Amino acid sequence: MFPTLSSLVNYLFGTSFSWLVPTFGFFVAMAFILSYFTFLSEFKRKEKEGVIKPFTQEIITGGGASFKDYFEFGLLGFLIGLKVVGAFIYYASFSRAPLKFIFSLQGSWLFSLLGCVCFCFLIYTYKKKEKLTKPRKDKVIMHPYQLMPKLIIWAAVWGFLGAKVFNFLENFQQYLGHDLIYFLKYSGLTFLGGLTFGAISYLCIGYRRGMKLIDLADIGSPGMLVAYGVGRIGCQLSGDGDWGILNTHPKPFAWLPDWMWSSQFRYNVLNEGVYINGCTGNYCSELPYGVFPTSFYESAIILTCFLLLWVFRKKIKLPGLVFCFYLLVMGVERFFMEKIKLNYKYEVFEASLSEAQIVSLLFIALGTTIGTYILANRNKSPNMSVQF
Repeated sequence: MFPTLSSLVNYLFGTSFSWLVPTFGFFVAMAFILSYFTFLSEFKRKEKEGVIKPFTQEIITGGGASFKDYFEFGLLGFLIGLKVVGAFIYYASFSRAPLKFIFSLQGSWLFSLLGCVCFCFLIYTYKKKEKLTKPRKDKVIMHPYQLMPKLIIWAAVWGFLGAKVFNFLENFQQYLGHDLIYFLKYSGLTFLGGLTFGAISYLCIGYRRGMKLIDLADIGSPGMLVAYGVGRIGCQLSGDGDWGILNTHPKPFAWLPDWMWSSQFRYNVLNEGVYINGCTGNYCSELPYGVFPTSFYESAIILTCFLLLWVFRKKIKLPGLVFCFYLLVMGVERFFMEKIKLNYKYEVFEASLSEAQIVSLLFIALGTTIGTYILANRNKSPNMSVQF
């Protein structure tokens, strides 16, 4: 495994240098970037096709800084001081586990307060220069793709909260006997929870701007697939603990690389397992037994489905079918993958199911129901068709 980006580059190109950028963090960043541009491309395409339309937004010119301005800029300064400056002050903690540092309460509280004050002063000064004796209201035309920065920020915020809520439900026994601070600390993020809460915020913002929910769902589906698939690459390469159960079965095909069938996740970023003899550095552990590399399987399946959808998306004219494809892919893939993953199981109608499997069944049911309804009523809208 490759806990840092330099270890991956050194392995691929035979170089020898040390760069403390975490592999998992790099691929999480890539997932956000690629997802952003996928969303952006789909917003522009749908607007060009006339599916979604520009909207007008009223702005106040010359009115000075508003409470909203102070809140947004103050929050931005607070977070920069707490985490960006804090990363330099607590570099050892940050370099060992960047995501754990970012999603914890650790950071520079002094610089967070200073950052909040400084950013509030900056927006006050900037707005004061533009202040008019009599403020005026202007209406400007906005394109849907211009909402992307706002959509990404709020989807990330609510997605993180949703991931924590689902993680709490998935690991309920672990949280018993602990206080609220323990819950707020980074101890695990559940993708389906982040997806659910993030999607709701995305849909609400778009709906308020006059876009239909079904069109927003279609626009967001390819971006969510690529984000999940690329993120899982980071899980696999870093060995972040998202692996499966013990796998001692013989390989089904001789040509299949060992790590694709059963992996011990050497040098995993969690330092989970036993010490590797003769190893030096921060990451010197491997699992004592081989397990299913489920993150690799998920990444391969999801990215293959994304590529298929990306190739045929322009031929799908029925609103909602792209979203149904997404729901079915995510639901079916995750449901069966959970069978070889380590997770707490709930008893549901005499069946042992993990939280992810329960949500996956809901995805499958929703995708099947919506898809059946769309196809059954396709002839009622003569301008809509599916062309393959």
